[in-house]
Amino acid sequence: MTPTDILLSDASAPTPVHLVTASEWEAWSAARPDSFRASAKTADFRAQAGRVLLAPAPDGSVERVVLGLGDRLTPMLAGVLGRDLPTGDYKIASKPPGLDPTTLAVAFALGVYGFDKYKPRKRATPRLVAPEGADLAEARRVAAAVWLVRDLVNTPANDMGPAALQAAAARVATAYGAELEAIVGEDLLAANYPMIHAVGRAAAEAPRFVHLSWGRVDAPRIALVGKGVTFDSGGLNIKPDGGMRLMKKDMGGAAHALALGQLVMDANLPVRLHVLLPIVENAISGAAFRPGDVVPTRKGLNVEIDNTDAEGRLILADALTRASEIEPELILDFATLTGAARVALGPDLPPLFTDDETLAADLASASAETFDPLWRLPLWAAYESDMDSTIADLKNTGDASFAGAIFGGLFLKRFVTAKSWAHFDVFAWAPRDKPARPAGGEAQALRACWRLLRARYPA
Repeated sequence: MTPTDILLSDASAPTPVHLVTASEWEAWSAARPDSFRASAKTADFRAQAGRVLLAPAPDGSVERVVLGLGDRLTPMLAGVLGRDLPTGDYKIASKPPGLDPTTLAVAFALGVYGFDKYKPRKRATPRLVAPEGADLAEARRVAAAVWLVRDLVNTPANDMGPAALQAAAARVATAYGAELEAIVGEDLLAANYPMIHAVGRAAAEAPRFVHLSWGRVDAPRIALVGKGVTFDSGGLNIKPDGGMRLMKKDMGGAAHALALGQLVMDANLPVRLHVLLPIVENAISGAAFRPGDVVPTRKGLNVEIDNTDAEGRLILADALTRASEIEPELILDFATLTGAARVALGPDLPPLFTDDETLAADLASASAETFDPLWRLPLWAAYESDMDSTIADLKNTGDASFAGAIFGGLFLKRFVTAKSWAHFDVFAWAPRDKPARPAGGEAQALRACWRLLRARYPA
């Protein structure tokens, strides 16, 4: 099943759906039959945010549906419909002005999503006729990209190791006629990707660097970089049980970069696209890199390893160096980089780091427009000296236990020479169900970044 299967252009006799705010409820319901008002009263339905009322017809079927919006016009609440409605076809019959119809369709599709690779769904999903005025192709495109992130992140590491993640990138490349280069194992050393090799060499599956390229060579160049740690044990600085449990999601950054690249190609944006994925498993064996090791980088800087559990920034260093060599107008990188970002902002609000004020402002606008939250944190230059090393160019962590997300961003910045760059420290996971966001793997900042790219590079 894909978003194309559940977002329809038309259907015969779809059940009407009404989106109603709490302030409108009394007047709106007063115009309905007595039987409808009785059903609402029995259910204690007053258009509370996220509440769904199934109004019965005389034969017991669902005659109409009402989705409560509460006091805020939040289109992502339409995800509740995708999650909670019975099997059938539906169409939005009325809604308050100001709710974007395309976003409503996207939210419905995101709510429908379920990861059924190992446990099949028990019933068929509801389907939605695209709301009037919606861009159906865009809604399907965006939903498919989010589903891709969720599918990749939800797949356990025994089925989503380095080779499988490379294969996922190859499937996307093949679907859009993109070129794909993969440098694997010892070839990483010959090609000058020493950090990727060092982090991944202890695993049973070889580390690799995957580079997808697409579009006219004379078009503006953009680079999307994603951390692809398919499982993170922490290395010799081994994680505790609780910290390791969700580490199948540590390739979430690569999933984001690949999905955003899919959006670019599917919409045929006039750019030269580069998707760069350093892919490893951070495992433990006799070949593992160690605390205290000094490892070279593609850029020529030597890094002293303070902690082998700060490995994502190491593989990204080589990838960001390569991305900068392409001389793109813009680099966006995505990584499940630090627990400190979660401590600062929680699981739902990923921090954004950039020194480009125009880019920061554009991303803030895109975030608000797409209801895809972001929060800017500073690349605080005064902290850079805390990563000084006495025997190498820098360490991979700061001296203090504070500001971990900022240290991660500052470390990455050392390897970027592009004029415009942003780093997103995503969680890539929803701890519990919320509208349009089932528990499990999740795309964060993806829709905001896509809005930015569409605005900057109109097709």
